[in-house]
Amino acid sequence: VAKEAMDAGVDPHIAITDGIVPGMAIVGEKYETGEYFLPEMVVAGAVMKEGMEVINPYLKGDSAKRLGKVVIATVEGDNHDLGKNIVTTLLGVHGFEVVDLGKDVPTDKIIGAVKERKPDILGLSALLTVTMPKMGEAIEALKVADLREKVKVIIGGSPVTWEFAESIGADHCAVNALEGIKKCMEWLTLQKVR
Repeated sequence: VAKEAMDAGVDPHIAITDGIVPGMAIVGEKYETGEYFLPEMVVAGAVMKEGMEVINPYLKGDSAKRLGKVVIATVEGDNHDLGKNIVTTLLGVHGFEVVDLGKDVPTDKIIGAVKERKPDILGLSALLTVTMPKMGEAIEALKVADLREKVKVIIGGSPVTWEFAESIGADHCAVNALEGIKKCMEWLTLQKVR
């Protein structure tokens, strides 16, 4: 379907935001309600990845006009990266330089990447409630490394709530991929105005 869309001249950004993202949102909702299970999520993730591999060469981006830099990771102990992968793709489409650390990423690797890459934003993802505390651990480690004031922290994942975000000191809790992208754009637009 992605190849047909590109051959038909569909704007690749539209193919992602109006095709892939809503499709993955539906899959995510069905997973949350128990209609879909992990095997369906894995298949949907593979389909999304294949679609993105077709669309990526059609995306045009001028690295000189990058909005900012984002380091993104799924926290240690969590091997789910569908949501993170959607966000990573959308960030790139919207003009961000993205450093994707992958899934099951230890806190020390996250902190090392923030030190080395000096991002504007750190995005942390968790799908499992048992791995959510790793988000707080990463924020605490940022403080210890004297990096917390240098980076905005946005968290996301289906079990993550605003209350949890506030309790660990995150700057924002993304309710979905598109809302998270909007917040990142808002932060960097405000930053450039100052």
